[in-house]
Parts: sequence; structure tokens; C-alpha cells
Amino acid sequence: MTFQPDADLDTETIQARVDDVIADNDVVLFMKGNQLMPQCGYSANALELIGKHVEEFETVDVLPALDTYRAALSEHSGWETIPQTFVDGEFVGGSDILTELDERGELEATLSTN
Repeated sequence: MTFQPDADLDTETIQARVDDVIADNDVVLFMKGNQLMPQCGYSANALELIGKHVEEFETVDVLPALDTYRAALSEHSGWETIPQTFVDGEFVGGSDILTELDERGELEATLSTN
């Protein structure tokens, strides 16, 4: 299942959606594009890395309201770059962090939600 935002949503609505999707999902990836068509290499990399270890996870396409999503996400992560991964409501990082965790053999444990 992919979360599909509407491009004409206001800041408060997008903030509420970001808050809700982080709270309601074990693993969520905020990305450019979707699982079928990632729209940047970093998002594609993050999607692939998470998919190696987790069967079901939520994705959110931030492109319809990129600047508003960046602002809403920075409230949770302190980062403005996309993609962003959250596990059990906690910010893990972007594509580079996921790559580092995978190289160290720590990504599977980081993504596991028990």
C-alpha cells in the first residue's frame, strides 16, 4: 500500500499526514516517487535496501508537495533531504545512512520492529 498525498493540501494537513503515517507504520520511507517508479537514485537505493530486509513497509511520495513535506519532515528528523526512513517512529536516516548500515551488517536489525 502506498500513501498518496494530494498536491493541493495545506501545510497543516500535510503535517498531520506526516505525523500520522510515522505513528501508524513500523517502517516508512518518504521518497521521491513510489515503489513502482522511484523518481531519484537515492530514493531507489533506499527502497531497494529496505526491501531486502522488510516485506511490508509504507512509502510516501513527497513530490506532489515537496517543499511542504520537507518542512513537515524536518520537525521529526531535523533533515531536509529526501529520502527519509523512520522505524517505530524514530528517524533512521536517508539513503547514505541505510547504505552504511547495510555495509556494516546492521540494517536488518535496525529495520526490525519487535
